[in-house]
Amino acid sequence: MGALLGCALLLTSCSGEEEPFVPPSLIEEAPVPAYDPALEPAAAAMALVPSEATVLAVTDYDELRLRLAQSELTSESSAAARDRFWRNAARRTVMFSDGLLRGVDERLLDDYGFTQDDVIWEARWGTPSGEGWVLRLRDDLDLDGVARAIRDGVGPLDGADFDAGRRLISLDATDEPTDSWAADPARTALVGRPATSTYVDSACIPYDVAFADGDASDLAPAPAEEMGALDELGPFAVSYGVDLVTVHLGQVRNDVFDRARLPDILPRTDPEFAVGYVEPVADPSGGRIGYTIGDPAAAESLARQRHLPFAVCSL
Repeated sequence: MGALLGCALLLTSCSGEEEPFVPPSLIEEAPVPAYDPALEPAAAAMALVPSEATVLAVTDYDELRLRLAQSELTSESSAAARDRFWRNAARRTVMFSDGLLRGVDERLLDDYGFTQDDVIWEARWGTPSGEGWVLRLRDDLDLDGVARAIRDGVGPLDGADFDAGRRLISLDATDEPTDSWAADPARTALVGRPATSTYVDSACIPYDVAFADGDASDLAPAPAEEMGALDELGPFAVSYGVDLVTVHLGQVRNDVFDRARLPDILPRTDPEFAVGYVEPVADPSGGRIGYTIGDPAAAESLARQRHLPFAVCSL
């Protein structure tokens, strides 16, 4: 018994030979996921977002069309149907982009045979030096006109890259998954579920950003103590449906109830947080907070400005 226990503690095979030592450099790491068009849009976009990006916002137009009962909508649909979709989407849903190409839709349709209504999803990200984006085009779209519009530099397509094989138009995207957000498992784990729009942030939000006129030193002792007790927060994501929104903070977090309560004890945001996000429900085992969407425009504005109290950095 003593000999067997000794062998177990020494990680030997009890035959007198120790297990071979494998240098860390020889341990095979999991490959970084490449771009996969079959993934949910926010998950697919991860492989295209450069590692230096700080925030990502994805709008899934196919999902929006489905939820708004216009799933067959394309540039070939009537002008009335297309206008109705955009009016309903702006009024009823959270959209982080109202369509990159819409400002030149008329010219694109007349001269090149496509419009924003042929875009399946759109991803935009911010970096310290500017903004990048990707558009994914529908599978049955004739791409000849797209290629010509990009060559002609029409509107925002000026300077864009075109990957006809993957049906992607992009600006400042990366073609190296190892230098993308897909290389960070903490971020990829936050996305992949169906959503009309998804917001992903690379880190917790500093107090003076979450509350534009705020200074943490002005907090009363009780809320300051609550903020000091919060667990550290890294990347997080917010996924939106037509009626519901889910905040993903990471697996198994003991502070989700505290974070869900923060809007009630901290200064008001502008617009007021409770106007966009109502009826919070916390799930510690999944690291999630669920809300009902109040005013979609307020919910979008709060995320775009990073006025999200539940994601504030601990003190």
